[in-house]
Formats: sequence, C-alpha cells, structure tokens
Amino acid sequence: MSQATAEQFGQRALDLGLLTDRQLQEVWSALGSRSHSGKELLPLLIQTLLRKEYLTNYQVECLTRGDKTGYFYDKYKVLYQVGSGTFARVYRAVHTTTGEVRALKVLRRRYSQQPEFFNRFDREGRVGIKLRHPNIVRVDDVISHGNVHYMVMEFIEGQNLRDFVKIRKKLIPLEATRLMVDITDGMRCAFENGLTHRDMKMSNILVSSRGQAKIVDFGLAGMDESLPEAEQDGMLNARSIDYAALERITGVRKDDTRSDIYFLGCMYYNMLAGVPPLTETKDRLQRLSRQRFVDVPPILKLEPALAHCVSMVINKAMSLDPEKRYQSPGAMLVDLESASRRLQELAQATGGGPSPDDTQVETVDSPPRSSAQAMLGRTVLVVESNGQMQEIFRSGFKNAGYRVLLISDPARAVNRLFQDNIPPDCVLINAQSIGEPALDAFNELGANKKTSSVPTVLLLGEDQKAWKKQVKAAGIRRVLSMPLTMKQLREALAEIVFSTAGERE
Repeated sequence: MSQATAEQFGQRALDLGLLTDRQLQEVWSALGSRSHSGKELLPLLIQTLLRKEYLTNYQVECLTRGDKTGYFYDKYKVLYQVGSGTFARVYRAVHTTTGEVRALKVLRRRYSQQPEFFNRFDREGRVGIKLRHPNIVRVDDVISHGNVHYMVMEFIEGQNLRDFVKIRKKLIPLEATRLMVDITDGMRCAFENGLTHRDMKMSNILVSSRGQAKIVDFGLAGMDESLPEAEQDGMLNARSIDYAALERITGVRKDDTRSDIYFLGCMYYNMLAGVPPLTETKDRLQRLSRQRFVDVPPILKLEPALAHCVSMVINKAMSLDPEKRYQSPGAMLVDLESASRRLQELAQATGGGPSPDDTQVETVDSPPRSSAQAMLGRTVLVVESNGQMQEIFRSGFKNAGYRVLLISDPARAVNRLFQDNIPPDCVLINAQSIGEPALDAFNELGANKKTSSVPTVLLLGEDQKAWKKQVKAAGIRRVLSMPLTMKQLREALAEIVFSTAGERE
C-alpha cells in the first residue's frame, strides 16, 4: 500500500472521532518519520495504534473494510463485538465522557425497520430496566434513533455458561449448585415481578470472572415467533421449539413458569454430567417429539456418585408431570440452598473445602508439602488466550488450592488491574499463545505505580527467549521460560508472593 493509504487510514480514524489530533500526531512521532516504504507504513501505523490502545482490533477491521458507521452509539464508543444472536449483536463500549464500560445490545438492521420487532425489542428492554437483582444483567436504558435501536446494559467480564462448561467439561457439584442458586434466585425475582424467561439456556447465563451467574435476555426469545416460517427451521429458534414441545407434551399454557423450571433442571444436569439431557438435533420434527423428552437418561446413570440432595433437585425440576415439578423458582431455590449447605458440610467433613463465598476454590485432596501450602485460597489472574491452555492452568492452580481468574485479552487484563481496588495476589501472563501483546502488558503493569507492586510472571516459549532483553523484570516481576512443569510454576509464584506478603497484608 502507498504512504498516502496509511495517511488516509489515520485521517479516516480522526474524521470518525476514533482518534484525537494529538493522538495521531503522537503516533506519527513514535514512528520517527513517514519515510518508510509505502508497503510497510500502514502495518507500522496500525501496530502502533494498537500498542498504544488508541484503537482496538475491531475498530481497525472496520476501518480497513471502509465502514463509515457503527463506531458510536450516541456517547458510547464501540470497542469490540462480544456476541451475536438471531436478533441482535452485543458490543463492549465505553462512555466517551465518563469512561464507564457498558454492553450495547443492538437490534440487527434487517429487523430494525419492522415495527413488530423493534417494538418488542423496546418493550422487553423496558421490562429489563425494572428488574434489579444481582443475578440478572442490569439494563440501564433503551434508545432508538431512527432505525437504530439498542439497549445499554451492564457489562460482565467473563463468559457464558455454555462456553464455561465446554472448557471445564463438567463442574464439581458444589460449584454447579452455587451457580444454580444464583440463576434460580434471579428467576425468583422475575417470577415475583410477573415475568417468565422462555429462553432458559446455557448461553443466556453469564458467569463473571468472580464466579457469579447472571441471566440475560428476558423475553426476547418470543420475538422469533414473529419470524416467517421459512426462518423458523434449524437451530435459529431451537429453544423456542423446545419450549413449544414441552408445553404441548405437558398440556400447560405458554409462559407457564414451570417450563422455565424444567430448563433450569436441564442446565443443572448439563453442568454436572457434561452433556445436555435432551439430544441435540437440527431437525424440527425431532425437537418436537415427545420421545426426545422421555428418553432423557437419569442423572444418576451418568453420575452415580452424585449426592441425593442434588439428584433430587434435578429429578423434580425435570419431571414431565408439571404438577410434580417445582411450582415456582422460589420453591426450587429453597432446595438448592439446602443442597449447597449440605455439599459444603460434606466437603469440610472430608478434609476441607471451598470458602462459602468463593465458587472458584475447590477441595484439595491432600495438603501441599511445600511452601505453596500458604497459597491456599490466594488468587492468581491468568492471562491466556488459548482455550486448552486455560484449562491446563485452571486445573493446575485450582488443584493446589488457588482461586483462579482467567482473562484472554491482555489489554482487558491491564485495564482491569488498573481499575481494581483489590488486586489479585499474583498475575501470570503467557506469551506463548498471546505473542508480543503479552510482553507489552507485562511492561505496562510494571510501569504503573498501582500495579508495579503486584507479583507478576511473564511466561515465554522456547522460541521467545530473546524477548528477555525487552522485558523490564526485577524482584517480584519475573520472566520464566519453557520448558517448565506446573509444580515449578506454582513454586515460582509462591516464592514471589511470599516475598511481598508482609507488605501487602
């Protein structure tokens, strides 16, 4: 590309309000000059803009495509897309004046000019504004400008329950039960406000980085019933088909809260067994089949060691006879809270278990024999973009008694650490899968007065050892190179945490 193309890229970002003139001039100065060859200037410009966090990868992609809109919604600047559904896309955005981070759920363009859709979208958003509960994602506002309709919502740092379980394979009963307590308590609040969800599924539950479950999308599933029949095939509105099938089989009216309860039971089953109770298929007729519900394997067949207090809740919630099911979320919540207490007692009786207030700490089978024993219950923030490596780190640390937080994007991890009043006990950044942004994040944390006192380890791959020359490491900020065992990594973290324990506690 020519030099003019790079300048046009910068000017376009400036004209759209994504950059200030000061920022753009600063970037040009950082490049030294504009005398690079045309072929290399644009990549250098983009790399510098990303490194300084003046633009995000999402914004760069949109600028590269030549998009002229979608960067701002009123005072909110879009940082990147975090989700996409049938009717809306969800973005992480920041308020340009206050700096507050929010999620924007934006109705897709093809539905935004159809009154039956945007009126329903607006109505459901305003219902969400009235729901205030710690286990329901907060809706702050619903805004319409012409054919653009969006909700301003609480942003949850974490992932949806479907992805959470996909990585973990299955959850231990205490952790699954605590998440179900959160979810069911949110549903209790909705029920007491006269609402059903009608789209209870794993992807509509967000699990925050602190281990708290929050429900999203109250009532939006009903929008798909307005779709043309040709669009109602396949997985597009699979959960609505499941609800319709259950209602037809059990003879209950639409919006019966006991149907939500059935699918709450399905989520609990899935978390514990690692597989959904209902066979998954794209065939509409098979989804509507009664046999699909009859053929659900008993949970104890898959998990024979499951405590009775847990299997009892699942069996009652998933009874095909609606009269034998829980009649309200509140009734189910009582049994879930009882099960949670019982599981906690069992964990403590067998050698010590998780803290009641921390869903992310698991029981340690035997006490560590090294200095890592003092790390029990301490928090490690792992910055890792690879899903398989996330699971390796999660298991390796949690089995030694750590509380584990996972963030895939190093820029988000840095921002979180800058904002947190109570930082984690230690941070691990793995450059093997993240690359140079991991190096930048490590150095940025060391340069900031607030985060320079947080014990931090940068893990380099065998082919990245030369990067040590670029790393600002000393004292509690260390660089480790592969190959390295998990035990060695845990001991290294414990060593640097101990060296600052007296100062931080």
